[in-house]
Amino acid sequence: MLDIASGHPAIDLYLAQSYEQVRGMSSRFAAAICGHLIRRQSAVGISGELLEIGTFEGRFFIAMALGLAPGEKALGIDRFDWPDTGVEARFLANCAAHGIPHDRYLSWKTDSREITSDELREKLGGRSVRFVHIDSHHSRECLTNDLELVAPVLHRDAIICLDDMLHPGYPMVISAVFDYFVRHPDMRLLCVVDREDIVAAPKFLICRSGALALYEQDLLSSFSRFHFLLNADMETYVALVLTPRPRLAEVG
Repeated sequence: MLDIASGHPAIDLYLAQSYEQVRGMSSRFAAAICGHLIRRQSAVGISGELLEIGTFEGRFFIAMALGLAPGEKALGIDRFDWPDTGVEARFLANCAAHGIPHDRYLSWKTDSREITSDELREKLGGRSVRFVHIDSHHSRECLTNDLELVAPVLHRDAIICLDDMLHPGYPMVISAVFDYFVRHPDMRLLCVVDREDIVAAPKFLICRSGALALYEQDLLSSFSRFHFLLNADMETYVALVLTPRPRLAEVG
């Protein structure tokens, strides 16, 4: 098992003992880095709700919810109709089994394309969101919708985590992200979290330009042994790349 930890005791216990017991596809490597960022937010006084669009049976959602600070809640949105109608019951059972109190999270059975930002804000009780994980239908249309859906409810120092970027099975989804950057020039790619596997594919971490200083150097120093030195060339800037096996291609 890859030796990586978030630094948050509850999250790390879950990652070490139970993460892969909960059905899902998100990598433990990425969950540890995201758990670290949630812990970092709490440490510097950033508060708000946690949100996941596309919870499935709760593997990644539980890791996030274990990082909640007092008074915060996690909201999980899913249609809960795949692969069968029992998925929501399994999601709720997994949350209970891994220590998420029922009053610390909400489960919302809906299609994210059928709700508005105002309805989302109401569900959140008017509170802003500090960390979002988007893992819904892997299409340009759906990702575009979800990015715009969450935009009005974001904390100014929020992080958006996008699943399955650069996945060979969904090559067109990335175009929705670059279109989003054009529409929201204040948003930046903070970090690419590389794949562990063809299934546990890369995640993009996005934040506002003004929040980079809160996260960039902290990620670099905390996970220096996973740093791909060339970084990600975004043409006008570079973004961090964290990978389980940082190496350059050999010339043979």
